[in-house]
Amino acid sequence: MKTQAFRLLLVLLVFQSVVFAQSEGMVFIEGSRYIPLYGRDSTVVEVKDFEMDIYPVTNSEYMDFVTKYPKWQKSKALKLFTDKSYLANWKNDLEFKDSEHPNSPVTYVSWFAAKDYCECQGKRLPTVDEWEYVAMADQTTKDARVKPSYNEQILAWYEAPRSNENLIGQNPKNVWGVHDLHGLVWEWTMDFNSVLITGESRKDVDKDSNLFCGSAAVNATDLMNYAAFMRYAIRGSLKAKYSMKNLGFRCVKDTNKIN
Repeated sequence: MKTQAFRLLLVLLVFQSVVFAQSEGMVFIEGSRYIPLYGRDSTVVEVKDFEMDIYPVTNSEYMDFVTKYPKWQKSKALKLFTDKSYLANWKNDLEFKDSEHPNSPVTYVSWFAAKDYCECQGKRLPTVDEWEYVAMADQTTKDARVKPSYNEQILAWYEAPRSNENLIGQNPKNVWGVHDLHGLVWEWTMDFNSVLITGESRKDVDKDSNLFCGSAAVNATDLMNYAAFMRYAIRGSLKAKYSMKNLGFRCVKDTNKIN
């Protein structure tokens, strides 16, 4: 009887470790409800559990991607999905410029390319709500937006030159265990300009045409928070084929955790 009980306990422990296992290079984010600083009529947003990459995608990782999927190489990427700046900091299809480090975040990548990268990893781009939810944390608090020090650090980064050339992981991880949401590069989201579209939001429509036009910021929940306003303003100025030297991305994944 004791032997059977021990075996049952062992099976339960193994099953639990499988159910709650984190994907490699990712951390589990426990969802909740919160009010975005700039969002849909200041309504509460619900974020479900998910996993997020600990670091943004690096030059080296993107090099592996374009090696495996040549259609995204610098000379082969379709102009429908990229602009003239796509991988502008690479010498050619499979070589960085001397100024680039393999462990720096990949930049000059369009939304289309970032989206496909994530999907090829069995992941996806985060939504604006998911990204903002994780990014509102500092090293000790899940919602640090009311802390002057939190916003001061973000604003100081906005003024810092060439932060995109820094290595990943040099900024302290936040309370979730995620690095570099602030202090390195801006990051693509799946619905990057949804909160800035007048009229129907991105959540209410399915056509990708809504990704090609940004407009002025609306529905501000806290106009005093300039740090948040800048993020939303940048997103609203983007088009899906744009590439920028300080715009990268990371992936997320829906969790298999059983509640």
